Amino acid sequence: MRLEGKIAIVTGAAGAGIGQGVSWRLAREGANVVVSDAHPKRPFEVADKIKAETGKDALGVVCDVTKKDQVDNMVKKTIEKFGRVDILINNAGGNKLEQLVDLDEDVWDFVIDVNLKATYLCCKAVLPSMIEQKYGKIVNLSSSIIYVGSEDGEVPYTAAKAGIVGLTRSLCREVAKHNISVNCIAPGLIMNEFLLKIYPKEYFDDFEKTIPMGRSGEPSDIAGAVMFLVSDDGSYMNGQTLSVSGGWTFN
Repeated sequence: MRLEGKIAIVTGAAGAGIGQGVSWRLAREGANVVVSDAHPKRPFEVADKIKAETGKDALGVVCDVTKKDQVDNMVKKTIEKFGRVDILINNAGGNKLEQLVDLDEDVWDFVIDVNLKATYLCCKAVLPSMIEQKYGKIVNLSSSIIYVGSEDGEVPYTAAKAGIVGLTRSLCREVAKHNISVNCIAPGLIMNEFLLKIYPKEYFDDFEKTIPMGRSGEPSDIAGAVMFLVSDDGSYMNGQTLSVSGGWTFN
């Protein structure tokens, strides 16, 4: 197991999507996982299942990642239980579809906050511990939409996800000297319950025809890329953005 004894926080980890898939993969590779999510019950349920099925310790934490006090509390609880933070996966995010010409400022603020501001808050909260121990792995989730844009009312989402790439690159420059890596993954179409709530099924049928591999991705596809970046296999990767999109983009 490549992550034996490591302590990992995964945000947005309680739904049936990338976050939970990553949490399971990290635990199966030996990490103790903090399952963070804004849902009042699911983080604890997922953490209990991970403990029962992998034998690794897991902690459920309710956290709205747009709120600094809740993010700080999430990291505090992690350190109180496990003594440190080795890995942070900034997966939490959200979207609302609205054409820019009709876009309300509240929608803009929500999408920027839940994606970009949340990534900033979580990185800031774990850095003191990582700097002190001279070790850390941070993986931020962007989106392959940054390379091609969208006509479906996703201007704030695209802007936020592009901002995450910029944050990743600059933070890498700041903290690499402390043996901390900061990388980014830009997923393509990864099917999950959240997407099915905002797009009709026909949208995905058409979308899959544009993917060279001919299929949408699974959370396990992203979990594999995360494992590469947080394990010794990716020890010389820093400040990079991996597009995991089945060939939909070539960046």
